[in-house]
Order: sequence, then structure tokens, then C-alpha cells
Amino acid sequence: MPTRSIKMLLGTLMAVLCAAVVWWAYDSFQSRYLRPFDNQTTLFDGSSLRLPAELAGPGPIRVVHFWDPACPCNVGNQQHLSELIEHFTPLGVNFHLVQRPGSQGQLPADLARLQLIANLPGSEQLPASPAVAIWDRQGRLAYFGPYSEGAVCNSSNSFIDPILKALLEGRQVQATNTLAIGCYCPWQIARTQ
Repeated sequence: MPTRSIKMLLGTLMAVLCAAVVWWAYDSFQSRYLRPFDNQTTLFDGSSLRLPAELAGPGPIRVVHFWDPACPCNVGNQQHLSELIEHFTPLGVNFHLVQRPGSQGQLPADLARLQLIANLPGSEQLPASPAVAIWDRQGRLAYFGPYSEGAVCNSSNSFIDPILKALLEGRQVQATNTLAIGCYCPWQIARTQ
């Protein structure tokens, strides 16, 4: 076989191999990191939520993050939650965490300072996560619902930033029942019959 034919064959094989590797990498990335966004309409009803006795009553503004480690929707709000902690903690806002019962996982290092609440009364009836509850300085539930509407959350579309600013200014907020469309995962553990 002439040398030119061998070079042409090797070049073609290399091109096919490179195309196969690129296709495999794209398919692997897509199946691992890209998930379809399902516009779910969810009603967040905070009427049964209560702070545990050690946190209840007058005190600082308390933000409780409801987290399910297996929920891919958390990725969209974790950076924003980190920014909230960085901005509002120096202003006297306390941040807490309730992890979905029976789940296992670890938060990113920048969220490790969230104070874990082992049992928050009423949280077993949450419709979905990620979600957030905010109690004002008098210990009243001011907000319960999602961080924002849509697939991603940041300070420009967040429900949380304006609520925290209003509470810090001493204004009363009453938004404990919220209907929103976004990326959510079921909170309640499915029961088999």
C-alpha cells in the first residue's frame, strides 16, 4: 500500500475516533448535568410551620432553607443562598437548614455555616423543595415559598431579597401562602401501599 493511502487511512481513523470521543463527552455531560426543566405549579402553604421552641419567639430574623440533597433544582439557588448569607448575616439575620428526612448529602463548603434544625414542626407537610421560610423579629412567619419563579434564582428575580430588606426596615410582611411555577422536587416521602 502506498504511503499516501496509509496516511489518509490513519487521518480518517483519527477523525472518526475524535468525533466518537467528542460525541461520548457531550452525551455523558448531557445525561449527567442537563435535566429537562418541568414547569411545575406548586402551592406553598406555611400555615402548619412552627419554629422549634429554642428558636421561637422574639429575636433575630430567621431564614430556614429546606434542602433535599437529591433534588437537581437546588443547584439553581445555592449560589444565591450563599450571597444572601454573605449579605444579610452581618445585618443580624440568622440562617438555618432543614434537610429532607431520610436523605443523605453534604452542602457546598460556602453553605456549611447554616445551622441545622433537626425537627421543624410542620415541615413534614412541605409540598416541595427548594423552599424557604422567613420568621420576623417578633417570631411570626413572614414568608414561605420558593426562592423565585422559574428554573434559576438570583438577586434580580428573587422573592427573598425584598422580603428581608422590608423586615430589616421594620415593615411587616405576610406572604405565607405562595403559588409559583418553577423547578421543584417533592418533599414528602412517597408511601407504598
